[in-house]
Amino acid sequence: MKNRNLSTQFTDTVVSEIRAGLREGLSKFSGPSRVAVIYRLDVDDDYYVCDPARLLRGHESKIRATFYDDERRPMSIANDLQDKPYSYINRVDDLELDGIIAVGGKSGPVPYQMWLTDHHPEILSTGPTRRWLEHAALRFSHDAANEQKLYSGISGRFLSEYATHAVHDHIIHEMLRAGEIDSRPGFSVYPILNGILGISKTREELQSPHGKLVFIDPVHVESLDYLARFSEAERPRLDNHKHVRKLLQAVQKFRNCIVCDGQQIVGIARGRIDIFHLTADFRGSFGFLTINDQSVCSFADGAYSSATHQAKLFQIEEALLDYDLDSSVRSGLYHIIASIVHYAETEHFGCAIVLDLNDPITHLAGQNLAQPLDLDRSNLLDLACDLARVDGALQIGADRRLHRFACLLDGMTIPKEDRARGARYNSSLRFTAHNPDTIIVTVSADRPVSVIRNGSDYTRSIRITGLADVTPQPLTTWLAAE
Repeated sequence: MKNRNLSTQFTDTVVSEIRAGLREGLSKFSGPSRVAVIYRLDVDDDYYVCDPARLLRGHESKIRATFYDDERRPMSIANDLQDKPYSYINRVDDLELDGIIAVGGKSGPVPYQMWLTDHHPEILSTGPTRRWLEHAALRFSHDAANEQKLYSGISGRFLSEYATHAVHDHIIHEMLRAGEIDSRPGFSVYPILNGILGISKTREELQSPHGKLVFIDPVHVESLDYLARFSEAERPRLDNHKHVRKLLQAVQKFRNCIVCDGQQIVGIARGRIDIFHLTADFRGSFGFLTINDQSVCSFADGAYSSATHQAKLFQIEEALLDYDLDSSVRSGLYHIIASIVHYAETEHFGCAIVLDLNDPITHLAGQNLAQPLDLDRSNLLDLACDLARVDGALQIGADRRLHRFACLLDGMTIPKEDRARGARYNSSLRFTAHNPDTIIVTVSADRPVSVIRNGSDYTRSIRITGLADVTPQPLTTWLAAE
């Protein structure tokens, strides 16, 4: 058959390079990411898998049931696309594995392929990641069709730098869904994305930009209710980043926004926009991109990513599950901690929060309160947010009350201390090492947030391990090693 001409060594090279480039790109976009692929190059062959970081381990039962019959023979598939170009790829059903984003398809050169990666708990949208996986499938089909003699080896490197393209592809995908593609020639997405990054890096009087810049297709610009419109002969161009940055000063407050038709600034509008639109919400050193008010991604330092630019606090949720707490108490404590942390992030100050689940609560040296503050009350939670500014830690009990503030934390030195971090961080490590029923959240003024428990930092960067063997192997062999 056609694909028999692909040598095993060549196929392994193609798969490994695409997977490595995809992993590198997604790790920059969403944080440390694992990538795996399951594929079949001939309808009479076994399935193959490349999963060096063990992304798929724990899902063996579902994978076996999906790809093999009761007699452990590969499920039959038909390759009815052999006369189609490599770019003609039909989507196949998602494997629906918990914690995994998966996109697959079938084409003439590759009868089956499924690319998979981590679904990180807190990302703004899975859309760009799905478009990224779609393009990995396209590159594999392309390289398989060209065979070894025409192989360029560029697919992996291209996928490692695909962030802006993934955002672009997702916007086009949403335009198609909204029926806006007919007007696409007048609304080119790449200049918009480049303009957003250029403006975000442009300072005015040493200040980064704030305010909203809304992009409307030229065919719809007349339908908005403008507070002010610029003369057609004098409309600033989007690629004049300095000029647009200056104009953003006019919409830093209230609910006004600057309107752009993709090339020029049309005017200033206010209120809800019901037609298809993109919004770049500049918030200083970072910002967010939305489609019809639905999150797509963020931008900072001249690049797009899936970062929320807020602390990822799922470690607190996980830690609270280890305690015998009512679900409403657990939810309330998480809300309290998250509110204080996000306030500190927004206001750019450092603080520490001691979540003390001991009964009775631990006595700490600090400012005692005659009556603990009930943090279920929004006004008292607001007060706790401001009390967090004071040197020392807040002490909050399982009763969702603030018992003390400006608390001093002490403890014997431990091996896991990090001299590159400050006294607040290392004191928290020491304290929790000797007080097991406490969770401490530390916020640094430069935004890093740590969740510390039992003398360990549970928010340290994930290390991707198990990368020694990157050679694809038959899926039956992989399943036998579970």
